[in-house]
Amino acid sequence: QLVESGGGLVQPGGSLRLSCAASGFTLDGWTIGWLRQAPGKEREGVACISPHLYSRTMYADSVKGRFTISVDYVKKTIHQQINSRKPEDTAVYYCAALTAPVPGISTIDKGQYDRWGQGTQVTVSS
Repeated sequence: QLVESGGGLVQPGGSLRLSCAASGFTLDGWTIGWLRQAPGKEREGVACISPHLYSRTMYADSVKGRFTISVDYVKKTIHQQINSRKPEDTAVYYCAALTAPVPGISTIDKGQYDRWGQGTQVTVSS
């Protein structure tokens, strides 16, 4: 099970941290991603982390330099730090797991993820 938290209504600028609590499985061998769906748009991958690949990370070009994904292995929680918030970051953010990754490969392709959380709404507006 994946449960997201940390969303809300925020102003542009500043930072926000989303969290995803994982339960019922270990993080070994899976890739965990954050994906988002803005109003009227398709769901898109923004970041992923692969604990089994020395915590390799991958980011969409649209968020590079502003988003940071990380894992707390003790608490089994995946965090998504969002810096310099922009109105275009407004979306429902989903935590998802890719349970059978291609060996050695990380991906933010939404079609590869097979376990999903319920999502948390982030609205960036002044």
